[in-house]
Amino acid sequence: MNFIDLETQQSRIKNQIDINIAKVLAHGCYIMGPEVNKLEEQLAHYIGVRYCIGVSSGSDALLIAMMALEIGPGDEVITTPFTFIATSEMIKLLGAKPVFVDIDPKTYNIDSEKISAAITSNTKLILPVSLYGQCADMDAINTIAKQNNLPVLEDGAQSFGATYKGKKSCNLSTIGCTSFFPSKPLGCYGDGGAIFTNDAALAKKMYEIRIHGQDKRYSHPRLGINGRLDTIQAAILLAKFEIFPDEVLQRIRVGAEYTANINAIQSVITTPKIRSNCTTVYAQYSIMVNNREQLIDKLSKMNIPTAVHYPVPLHLQPPFYNNQLNLPIAENVAKKIISLPMHPYLSTKDIERVTRALL
Repeated sequence: MNFIDLETQQSRIKNQIDINIAKVLAHGCYIMGPEVNKLEEQLAHYIGVRYCIGVSSGSDALLIAMMALEIGPGDEVITTPFTFIATSEMIKLLGAKPVFVDIDPKTYNIDSEKISAAITSNTKLILPVSLYGQCADMDAINTIAKQNNLPVLEDGAQSFGATYKGKKSCNLSTIGCTSFFPSKPLGCYGDGGAIFTNDAALAKKMYEIRIHGQDKRYSHPRLGINGRLDTIQAAILLAKFEIFPDEVLQRIRVGAEYTANINAIQSVITTPKIRSNCTTVYAQYSIMVNNREQLIDKLSKMNIPTAVHYPVPLHLQPPFYNNQLNLPIAENVAKKIISLPMHPYLSTKDIERVTRALL
């Protein structure tokens, strides 16, 4: 059993991938070729925004977005301690300070009710992460941001394709970012990412920042980075995007079957809680257990792979270490969370096999 099954997906679209890559090899525009623009147009239409900027990774998407928002030394950015390090890493690289707020015990996303207390005169941005494929409580977060005249940047690296009250992730705030790392719900065969916004001025800045701050050849009105999305990766994503809406439905099916099966046979495992009027793309299917190490060992012996997302909250990681922070929910979840195999091609039989192994 595969934790993530990219082989089955590739076999489904291999012909189209080959055709798309052959076109890139034929025209030879390996950097900023026509496939990049085509992908940006399709993704923007799907999300429902005016602008999409394809970039080199999800991490660079966050970096470019914060550079456009002029986040820098002395600034504070409110974010979650329970996610992959890239979110706070980009904040720190810009010289700003990540200010960690504890998480909601049900969704594992940042607890919107605790954000206001963390705002200071140095706060310049709220950066929620839509973890495990489900959007954060964006209405509440946007309300707090508006009251304090702050922008909101959604890290949607795990939630591309999810909806929040009828709107797509990455179209819920000032800027939305996502990742196309191979294991993501929509992934390429290398690194890649995208930024989304409806703000024309911010979009212009981000287009320029991704290509060394350039507005035209050898004209650099601002500082930028080499943040371009490779044309071949865009070509691969175009092929994958054709089946993405169906894969989102299959992810929802798999998640629903897992939850129904697990809840039917026991009561000590905590299954994912999805907010009403929202959907998730289950970038991970993560459960809470009291015997994680024993369970990992048991499932491994049964050839069922698992993963832990994430075992150490960021405020306890060396680059951000602060043992004075009181974030008990994040620390508790980090000790008990475990992710099960999750992809669109899991069969009902596979799901039942995993479920039985949890007993």
